[in-house]
Amino acid sequence: QVQLVESGGGLVQAGGSLRLSCAASGSIFSISAMGWYRQAPGKQRELVAHITRGGSTNVADSVKGRFTISRDNAKNTVYLQMNSLKPEDTAVYYCNVDYGVVPLRAWGQGTQVTVSS
Repeated sequence: QVQLVESGGGLVQAGGSLRLSCAASGSIFSISAMGWYRQAPGKQRELVAHITRGGSTNVADSVKGRFTISRDNAKNTVYLQMNSLKPEDTAVYYCNVDYGVVPLRAWGQGTQVTVSS
């Protein structure tokens, strides 16, 4: 199994920046894709960004040009750099990784990001 620990959330004013981190432990040798989702109150969880082991990325249109996903395979960590934050970015952000042959998916505990106007 894979365990994920997220950090970096918080309260920021509109236009500000935050960097989220998610460190994986456990069966890390089998990790393939990594990504970030978010869930705002009363809304469904949605994909924010996704990155393959080789570094190919997919970023949601709503954050394209403002958010950047990256990973450090040596540290088994995925990052989300969030710039030019908007109040509508307010949500709980969840890290996820795909691992194993099937593959399976593991989720972090979530970290709150609040953007004030």
